[in-house]
Amino acid sequence: MIFRRLTLLTLMLALLSQSAPQMASAQAPASRFSGWASAIVAADWRTSHGEPIQAFDNARRDLTAGFLHAGFARADMYDATLRPDIADPVSAAEATEGIAAATARASRGCLLYFTSHGSPDGMVFGANHVLAPETMALIVREWCGARPTVVIVSACYSGIFVDSLSGPDRMVMTAARRDRSSFGCSEDATYPYFDGCVISTLPTASDFIALANGVRACVKRREQAEDLTPASEPQVSIGANMQLLLPTLRFNHPPDAASGGSSGS
Repeated sequence: MIFRRLTLLTLMLALLSQSAPQMASAQAPASRFSGWASAIVAADWRTSHGEPIQAFDNARRDLTAGFLHAGFARADMYDATLRPDIADPVSAAEATEGIAAATARASRGCLLYFTSHGSPDGMVFGANHVLAPETMALIVREWCGARPTVVIVSACYSGIFVDSLSGPDRMVMTAARRDRSSFGCSEDATYPYFDGCVISTLPTASDFIALANGVRACVKRREQAEDLTPASEPQVSIGANMQLLLPTLRFNHPPDAASGGSSGS
């Protein structure tokens, strides 16, 4: 009887030791973006003629879901729409306060993503505000300091932000050159084209560098397929320190990762 009990105990321990590596491997990998703050803001909700559209809000919703799948934490993420015709609207001032709070909570790095209309003077930020490159540079510096920071601006003429936002610890992505429009802001568009390419590329991109390359290729294919000219030519600037860091910041890709979904502000 004693021998039988010992044999069963030995067998159970052997089975547990064999299954332990499998159980460990099934656990989700730790995110490289732990402690990073993120903010995703739909800063306009209108066509160039003032008619309401859903493209920017659709992008905010599904970009939020995509970056959550990639490894950013919901607790350190702020997402908002500045459109006033919804319940509990967020003003431009409240949006900046929300981003400031997120970046104060999580100080290892920053991801800031804005989708809106743009002009050669700046990016539309709410009902009556245009955010100029110099102003954005000041507030991004206030929010993120010298920590590793990725800033993505999806708007026409958004290349105007590259020079003011660039730095050794920064990566800047824009939807267009400083003298070019981007596409996909009409009444029938699901997303601005640039945002749609980020959403579709993110689930398989290994890191932000791969994401930028994939998005530029995606935008180029779509514009050529629809014979849209002149090409928007999305811009990318990567500082010296970020060139070394970004390949180590790999996105998580859970088995059920997919674009789409929704989240609250």
